[in-house]
Amino acid sequence: MKSFLSRCHLNKIPVEIMYISNNGQVSQRIISINDMNETTIRAYCHLRKTQRVFKLENILSINYKKAAV
Repeated sequence: MKSFLSRCHLNKIPVEIMYISNNGQVSQRIISINDMNETTIRAYCHLRKTQRVFKLENILSINYKKAAV
């Protein structure tokens, strides 16, 4: 997963994630990665329209953002 995220970060490709918050809420997000380290990703969240920090351990799934039709 980290290599996929690194490629998306380097190529500035938005990604779609399923994320579980610390309180158990699952949400689908589209994010644009700004920075990442071993445990977290700092990204612009298109759902919340702000910068957010995501824990890698809380990402349930990840994929390329699907193109709008």
